[in-house]
Amino acid sequence: MPSNEAKIFTCDQSRELAEKIAAAYGSHLGNVITSTYSDGEFQPSYEESIRGTRIFIIGSTHPGPKNLMEMLLMIDAAKRASARHITAVLPYFGWARQDRKDKPRVPIAAKLVAKMLETAGATRIITMDLHADQIQGFFEKPVDHLFASTIFLPYLKSLNLDNLTIASPDMGGSKRAYAYSKALESDVVICYKQRAKANVISYMELIGDVTGKNVVLVDDMVDTAGTLTKAADLMMERGALSVRAICTHPILSGDAYKKLEASKLEELIVTDSIPLSQHSDKIRVLTCADLFAGVMQNVHYDKSISSKFVM
Repeated sequence: MPSNEAKIFTCDQSRELAEKIAAAYGSHLGNVITSTYSDGEFQPSYEESIRGTRIFIIGSTHPGPKNLMEMLLMIDAAKRASARHITAVLPYFGWARQDRKDKPRVPIAAKLVAKMLETAGATRIITMDLHADQIQGFFEKPVDHLFASTIFLPYLKSLNLDNLTIASPDMGGSKRAYAYSKALESDVVICYKQRAKANVISYMELIGDVTGKNVVLVDDMVDTAGTLTKAADLMMERGALSVRAICTHPILSGDAYKKLEASKLEELIVTDSIPLSQHSDKIRVLTCADLFAGVMQNVHYDKSISSKFVM
């Protein structure tokens, strides 16, 4: 008879978050050890039986490639150990910005990663705030696409900001900004930007009025922080009272921390989908552990998860 209890395991880079998720779930992390060869090759090993069980493997797949490779090896090992259901829990689905061919002779990496996860043996995917909603369609297996708005909206409401205005840092994020504005009954402004190349902005303009407003920028990720800090400075120049930013995934690469400290951004609110590489007084981290634990429980016991979606 298959076991009725699910088991939770983690990839190394997401251990801190996974421990919080397991505690919120009412369980503990399963035992996995990783052996590493001198050339960098590594091999995860489940040190307990998982035959016939449902297992959850927690791990964000942000670059470098080691994080994705670890998830693939963990899934493959579980499949070969006869796990009954293998759910890949990806708080941050990496490589998602390559969701289409935006010029000739480039890959669609998000589709490739989706197929790799399925080929390795994942039978279900749980993730949060994909860079593009349509990435769900790259999978043939069920995908539970969670929204961090369930975490951010209560925090925003607790601030009791007068003259609140939601802002999108680019045209592509306007749908997300409108959803937040509807929930908060606030105005919306949008930044229009042009890029000289990836991660480099050549021009930015503001569509809408922010005079006398407390502005909250909403985005799915913050990488170099160039867009956010430029948008915040522009809005303060246009008469905003304050500018905050909500970004689900704190990639924060390059000199992002330096840009944040030098900017007029009052606060950057993120989740712990990716561990921060350093501390900053301007960054507030809200945990997504309760959200994932609740969804994992409902998935395991075949209950609806629609209550976990705010928008």
